[in-house]
Amino acid sequence: MGSFGNMERDLENMRECFRQGRTKEATWRKSQLKGLLTLMKEKEQDIFKALQEDLGKHYIEAFRDEIGTVTKSLNTALESLKGWMSGRKAKLPKIALLSTAEIVPEPLGLVLIFSSWNFPFGLSLEPLIGAIAAGNAVVLKPSELSPACASVLANNLPRYLDRKAVKVFQGGQAVGEELLQHKWDKIFFTGSARVGRLIMSAAAKHLTPVTLELGGKCPVVVDSLPSSWEAKANFNLNNDVMVICLFDFFPTANQKVAVKRVLVGKFGACAGQACIAVDYVLAEKNFAPTLVELMKVTIKEMFGENPKETSSISRIINKGHFLRLKNLLKDPKVEASIVHGGSLDEDNLFIEPTILVDPPLEAAIMTEEIFGPLLPIITLEKIEDSVQFINSRSKALAIYCFTKNKSFERRMVSDTSSGSILFNDVIIQYIADTLPFGGVGESGTGRYHGKFSFDTFSHERAIGRRSLLTDFWFRFPPWNIHKLLLLESAYNLDYLDCF
Repeated sequence: MGSFGNMERDLENMRECFRQGRTKEATWRKSQLKGLLTLMKEKEQDIFKALQEDLGKHYIEAFRDEIGTVTKSLNTALESLKGWMSGRKAKLPKIALLSTAEIVPEPLGLVLIFSSWNFPFGLSLEPLIGAIAAGNAVVLKPSELSPACASVLANNLPRYLDRKAVKVFQGGQAVGEELLQHKWDKIFFTGSARVGRLIMSAAAKHLTPVTLELGGKCPVVVDSLPSSWEAKANFNLNNDVMVICLFDFFPTANQKVAVKRVLVGKFGACAGQACIAVDYVLAEKNFAPTLVELMKVTIKEMFGENPKETSSISRIINKGHFLRLKNLLKDPKVEASIVHGGSLDEDNLFIEPTILVDPPLEAAIMTEEIFGPLLPIITLEKIEDSVQFINSRSKALAIYCFTKNKSFERRMVSDTSSGSILFNDVIIQYIADTLPFGGVGESGTGRYHGKFSFDTFSHERAIGRRSLLTDFWFRFPPWNIHKLLLLESAYNLDYLDCF
């Protein structure tokens, strides 16, 4: 673990370790990834316990969202590392006679990762995997708001990883500010837009590249899912049995599945304390009553008659965030829009899954990222109006849309902008290593996961080689009209060759 008092010395030693080439070797990278994999296996119970202590996460939710995803990412990195590290040949124009070129990824150097408290292991280790795989020396600053999880990371990473090249600095705001005073080759930050601006401002002093994983108000558009769909027939080729997919035959079944997925993307994702959690719902006015009733039934199925007694929903991280969420409901007009839930238990930092219908759009609950188990439903005359509604607000990290209308689906893709868009489900894009994860505009800059994490912490270096045997004489001064004509011909030849 890094020492706050000896930060300058620790960072210089890490830079020297990188300069010596220690972290660039494939054997070092693999050994560190294997060390992380061993940590995840051997310290699984410690991770469960810490997540329960800090966030009240059920161990199954903890495995689904953190241990499982990190383990999968580690296995992917280990299997793919050789290919990721390999350079690739680049095609050159004909004017570059007797030349070859390639693009080779190289590590950036000493990088800094700020992780968040809501997924303290996933949001620490996912970028760490990419930074190590790319061959960097890495400093990790876990969030002080999840102290038990930060302690597990600080106490165990030095035991499983190379402590000369990977260090953890624990602490609060003072430690973060001190880290930002130093020069880095990359800063990776997960958190709020407010702090993201501070990170970017500090990085600008040294022209340090920054990846910001922020958030925003992620909408979910729920179409009324009309009954005009056709049943789909699936054939089992082994015994020629035809199976009718009832999911696409009965609209009620579609609605129930959609509601279950929406609710797990809100209340089942760290109680809504997730950057890609559902923030609010857009639905047609005549469908909203049906939607609310389905939600009430499904909440009861998921969390029981008294959700406060369940172990299946996380608690609010601390009193400050609890009071912030409580204040969102204080507005009398907002409180009047509650149609389900609304009970608060400050002593246990518990907020009941709460549904609101048409709270004022100018209220804080509709202008600020909620980051908690409060779910507003905004009603529209027709579902197509959701495009304009979404575009009137800052770009979201994710847009979710439940629809069977292919025309509307195409419009959602072409006429909106977000970090990602997912149809007929929520959040699962996060676990796909083959998809880039990141925001756009207010929801962040940069991307990671899988190969994208490796690329985020790498510089793609262009390498060219040219023979000394021959040259185009007309590329050198003194200039005359004949050389211009020859240059025009040479460049045009390459241009035409592109088609």
